[in-house]
Formats: sequence, structure tokens, C-alpha cells
Amino acid sequence: MTTRTRTLLPFTLRRTWPLAVALAAIALPATLHARAEPPVTVAAPPTVPAAASAATPASWSEVSMDLTIAGPMPTVLRGTLTLPAHAAHPRVALIVGGSGPTDRNGNTPPMGLRNQHLALLAHALADRGIATVRYDKRGIGASSGGIDEATLRLDTYADDAAAWLRQLAHDPRFASVTAIGHSEGALLVSMAAQRAPVASLVAIAGTARRASVLIREQTAGKLPPPLAAENERVLASLEAGHVVADAPEALSALYRPSVQPYLISWIARDPAAELKAVPAPVLVVRGEADHQVPLADGAALAQAHAGAVLVTVPRMSHVLKAAGDDDAAQTTALVSPDLPLADGLVGPIADFIDAH
Repeated sequence: MTTRTRTLLPFTLRRTWPLAVALAAIALPATLHARAEPPVTVAAPPTVPAAASAATPASWSEVSMDLTIAGPMPTVLRGTLTLPAHAAHPRVALIVGGSGPTDRNGNTPPMGLRNQHLALLAHALADRGIATVRYDKRGIGASSGGIDEATLRLDTYADDAAAWLRQLAHDPRFASVTAIGHSEGALLVSMAAQRAPVASLVAIAGTARRASVLIREQTAGKLPPPLAAENERVLASLEAGHVVADAPEALSALYRPSVQPYLISWIARDPAAELKAVPAPVLVVRGEADHQVPLADGAALAQAHAGAVLVTVPRMSHVLKAAGDDDAAQTTALVSPDLPLADGLVGPIADFIDAH
């Protein structure tokens, strides 16, 4: 029997990347290279038709949809609106992806990971008559930066998601708005749903534990004792809300000065507490073959929110594809865009959205 190793890192990277580099690449935001800007305001953008595709099925169509956040250096978040063909006044769901340089479709091009799981989810929901919007986060994919790493906070991403939710709530084409978050996106939509109106929220493959707990799990037993002690010193300081000027060079990829404020903002957020505060019905979805988030996290999230519905999808990996517990199957799920979504995922989500 295969023994699972639970971690935020895709297992294909666990063995080949130095730990600190892998942590920085997966668990932290993409490095951005624009100057800082003051607090922003939201300007509603026009919807621009996307290029037609001969492969687009008759059951849905897609157009480009952008969100412009105004300021001295305007930020344009590029998104895709998927519309069901035969729904005159559909419900709409905002899909927010996970951490790192993951684009709107669920791919991570810098790491060669292309599986299209978020695009496939959007298309499957459209087949059920539900519209969706998915987007590239700041500095990722086609979206402009508008902020540098030193000024980036987890709340920046949550505010962006809330701005999308407000825009959709004011769009007369849609009957209701649902927030869907995958992985770290589950935390972001939990925060965003406290700042913008939603009819319901779906958390898929989200952790219930703080980032500092996850970092400790990932580094446990993998660092030499002196470096492990330094790691704990830095992490404890960040948990207390204090930056560390003398973080060890060996851990600079994870604790470089410019990213420490972001880490502090991320560590401060308790995913279970954030979900508990959501003033809307909640569906928590977990996968039996998820090698990155244990089943216990899904249970803890569901227990945190009164009345939350918990769905466990058999054989579903972290990227929503059907996979076994062996490494070969998990690798296939990560890099196979043509592999379909796991059976049992879309139905409960669509039913939940339709019910609210």
C-alpha cells in the first residue's frame, strides 16, 4: 500500500526542488515588479467578446471580462466569462484559483503544470446552466501587476476577489452570485464573501489550518538542526507580526525581507475562522486522492460553519482529476489537460448553487 505524504507541494516537485525554493514558488505569490500604489478604487469595465473558436461547444460560449482597479498605476485583472447557451438569466459563480503563479485555467506554466482544472470546471458548470468568471490574479498570466512584492498582502487578493463579486452582483444578466475557491482560493473567497454579497460559497480542497502550521509540517525533519532552529525562530516572529532582519541566507527564498509582510498577513488568517464568518450557505468539497490537503481539513472547515454541507469526491486529486494514490497517477493528473474532472464533483456543486 502506498503511504501518502501530505504537503502543499505537488509531489513531483517535492523530490527535485530544494525545499525553500519549492515553498517560495508554490506557497507564496508570484514575484511582482511594479512600484507600490495607494489604496485603489474599482472601475467597472466593458465586456469584450473573445475570439471565436471552432472547438467551442454549442452548450456554452466564452468572452473576455476585465476588472480595472483604478489608481496612479491602474491594475487590470483579465478574466474569462463562460456563458451557458440556453439560460436567459443564469446564476453566476466567480472561480478563484490557488496560490503561486496559477492562472485562470488552473495551470502553472513556470513549473510546466498544465491540467486546465479550473477551465474544465467552468465548462462543466456551463453545461448545467451556470455561468462563471475565472481570472488571472495580479501579476499572473495576462493581468498587470500594479503592486510590488513588498507591498503585497493576502488581503490584496481578497479585495480583488470582492471587487469581482461586487461587479457580478450589479450585472443585470445574472440571477445570483456564488463564490468558488480552490485550494488557497478557498481562503480568499471566505474573506471576500465577508466584504461583498454572495448567495453561496463553495470551498474546494481548502486547508483548515494557518499557513505557519503548514510551513512547519513541510519543513519538519527536512532541515539540519541548526537551520531548523533558525526556521522556528523566524516563523515564531512572523506569527507575532514582526519581520526578521537577519533571516538565514539558506532560507532566503522563503523568508526574504520583501515577502515577510505578505507571510505575516497570510499567517494571521485562520481559514476555519474566516469560513465561519461567511454570511451565506457553504459547501465544502474534498477529494479522497488529494495528496496536498488531508480529508481532515475538509471536515474541520465544514464543522466551522453552521449548516455547511460536506461532500467527499471519490478518487479526486488536488487538481480535481480522478487519480489513484500512486505517484504515476498523481503526475498524470497534474500534467494532463485532457483528463476529465473526477466523477461526483460537478453535480453537487451545481445542485448547491441552484438551491441558493
